[in-house]
Amino acid sequence: MAQSKKSTCRQALRDRILRLDLAPGAELDETQIAAEYGLSRTPLREVFQTLAGEGYLRIEQNRGARVASMDLHVMRMFFQTAPLVYSTIARLAAENRRDDQLPPLKATQQAFLAATRAGDAGEAAMCNHRFHAQIGEMAQNPYLQPSLNRMLIDHTRLSQTFYRPGNPDERKLVETAGQQHDAMIAAIENREPAAAVELTLQHWDLSRDRMERFVRPDPLPLDVASQSDTRHAV
Repeated sequence: MAQSKKSTCRQALRDRILRLDLAPGAELDETQIAAEYGLSRTPLREVFQTLAGEGYLRIEQNRGARVASMDLHVMRMFFQTAPLVYSTIARLAAENRRDDQLPPLKATQQAFLAATRAGDAGEAAMCNHRFHAQIGEMAQNPYLQPSLNRMLIDHTRLSQTFYRPGNPDERKLVETAGQQHDAMIAAIENREPAAAVELTLQHWDLSRDRMERFVRPDPLPLDVASQSDTRHAV
């Protein structure tokens, strides 16, 4: 029973972090979470340690657990690393995938499309998470898999904004993302590594700008300072 409660708690905390129900950098209330999931202090701390190892949490000495941050340094590494990891994973998936892995990937894609049509940003982001995680499993590379899993934590949190389109142009981008998923599946199914890489990079470029808005402020108005105020600025 204790193990079942621990498993439930682990998965629930993962989901809450990915959906931003627990904000980046938020301190976790150990007493409240223990009561919520019916765990004593020791098994809960074991849950926290596992999630910290996966990259969801950060354990601070004498201060408890915090949700992994998304500060400038972390985000810079994310945007530098993501296209390298995704493209390599796509190539390996097209080369190494098994036939039995294709139906679950297609099922995830159908769930993704349903979520985007329904305008459910949280579910769309979670389906997208599963989609790329399944491609990672197809790659069958024990060195890249942990990197992908860690990167997907931040990608899923960032993509919440991508799946909340604010105008028709942005809704079109979400539709295009679904079409690219279909094309990526076809390339992997047909064992076309070059096509899988190219489609993956196009897919990354499609959402990158919208995700960057999550971590950068809107530009200041041009007239916030007069020319006389800024003439001698350095």
